[in-house]
Amino acid sequence: MRKAKSKVLVVMLGLMVLILAACGSNTNNGNGGKNSTNTPDSGAANGAGDKGADTSKEVALTWYFPVSAVPANMDKVAAEANKIIKEKINATVKFIPVAFGDYTQKMNTVVASGEKTDLIWTSNWNFDYVQNQGKGAFLALNELIDKYAPDVKASMPDFVWKATEIDGQIYGIPNYQTVTNKEGFLIQKRYVDKLGIDISTLKKPSDLTPILEKIHADDKSLTPMGMDNRGKFGNMYRTYNLENVISNIAVINLDAPDKIVNQYETPQYEEYLALMHDWFEKGYINQDAATLKNANTLNLTGNVITSYHNVLKPGGEAESKVQMGGQDMVYVPVTDVYSGTNTIITTMQAVSRTSENPERAMQLINLVNTDKELYNLLIYGIEGTHYTKTDDGKVKLIPDSGYALSDWVLGNVFNGYVLDGKDPEVAKQTKEENESAKPSPIMGFKFKSDAVMSQIANVTSVVDEYAPGLNTGVISAADKLAEFRSKLKQAGIDDIIAEAQKQLAEWKASQ
Repeated sequence: MRKAKSKVLVVMLGLMVLILAACGSNTNNGNGGKNSTNTPDSGAANGAGDKGADTSKEVALTWYFPVSAVPANMDKVAAEANKIIKEKINATVKFIPVAFGDYTQKMNTVVASGEKTDLIWTSNWNFDYVQNQGKGAFLALNELIDKYAPDVKASMPDFVWKATEIDGQIYGIPNYQTVTNKEGFLIQKRYVDKLGIDISTLKKPSDLTPILEKIHADDKSLTPMGMDNRGKFGNMYRTYNLENVISNIAVINLDAPDKIVNQYETPQYEEYLALMHDWFEKGYINQDAATLKNANTLNLTGNVITSYHNVLKPGGEAESKVQMGGQDMVYVPVTDVYSGTNTIITTMQAVSRTSENPERAMQLINLVNTDKELYNLLIYGIEGTHYTKTDDGKVKLIPDSGYALSDWVLGNVFNGYVLDGKDPEVAKQTKEENESAKPSPIMGFKFKSDAVMSQIANVTSVVDEYAPGLNTGVISAADKLAEFRSKLKQAGIDDIIAEAQKQLAEWKASQ
């Protein structure tokens, strides 16, 4: 993905939960996504599920999704993609990419305004899946999946679908990728070699301190540890034996998984802050970290030597090389492979409640996830224009071609061409990790914010004010942590924790 894939891979972790403006209650629970304004197709077209579908009427669909940077050649690729889509399901698609940093705000506006749209990308870290489902943004999809996307349903393990359910209904189709979490360091290979770093000695974040010291002493124009205003605590939950429950608010300690706690009251958070402040004071962290909204541009300079990530997936080094300015990267995992609800719902496609063609929208999801030609066109662009193929059939991106999308944003990454420099065995290794990962003790639990919406909005405002400075080490815990905690209590964080604890107890009793 993730990018998470990177995925956001990813990702990443760390965008704040933003609250969707009121758009009415969800009236579609249990109805398979049908409502009084929608007339279902009789089935799906070739390559889109039910082979007996009537797709005689051409429809126009829209699809919102996030990108690191809006591709200059999106229109050219969309035109080629629509040739395939038109032939297969008699539809055309308006692809609407939105920058990651603007995505939640943009989609809040789209949904609140009642804009007619069809597919909306959602996740647990950007345009929140659970919170927006609770506000009625998405249609229930169970019946639509069974009828129009049986191939997608069969392509993922049952536990993946279980993780997407809200009150027994599925409201988002996962973009199947790595559904696991494995945290650790990323270090430029040239410095591993130059400094003779024994990566086997790296077991916890503080073990990196002497290495950062050597990097800083070697060349002060470099950034030993790069980060943006989110900091790295969200990438270190498992490292600190925690699991995220409410983004940027609450966690469980895996030694006591029945109790939800304020993450800012944990000793792990205090330990993290002390380390980050030490690194910042010594010049190891970029000085603009607290105000930098996105580290992508900084990373692309090739001058960021180390980072820390929560999705060290098989073969990810090739993607990291692209993201880190063409520098070869070494992965150093410090946790085992782990799977939880929040490692699965990191990248998904939902069908908007305003969609006038939800059946065809589901056919499109099925098509993108099963038609390899279409999927790879959307990810890599046009062969010869945006990429070339090597003699062994791998994809080599053309620099500055004007097109590139993250594979984990749009569909099943296992259908993608192999990127040059990436081991072709990666897909097999990833699937093996997906199936062998240690499961979360609360797999399937999702917090519903309806009862504490105002408190979450208030807490989020406080987090937005204090966390950037603290999480990046710019401000010391001694100066601001006590004040931060006090403001969180005034904003209602204890109410949120109590509500989450009640929901967890009810969920556990129902299992």
